[in-house]
Amino acid sequence: MIDGFLLGLIVMAELVAAAYFCKFWRQTRDRLFLAFGAAFFIEAIDRTAILFLDDPANGSPVIYGVRLLSYLMILAAIADKNRKRS
Repeated sequence: MIDGFLLGLIVMAELVAAAYFCKFWRQTRDRLFLAFGAAFFIEAIDRTAILFLDDPANGSPVIYGVRLLSYLMILAAIADKNRKRS
């Protein structure tokens, strides 16, 4: 029961972070903020899905694949931001 509560707190924090980055994206139209917002939103969906697994401690490859996708999205956005513009 406490695991579900704590996961709910994490999901809420990730959704707040996603909204925060999307707010900055609307103001600046910088793709870095959009990528961070999308990554946090994907993480929130991933953590919500963990609540519905029978044995979340088992370490499903799908969960780690989704996390890898969100981390790669952040890395690609950072690389794009730091790339020299011609």
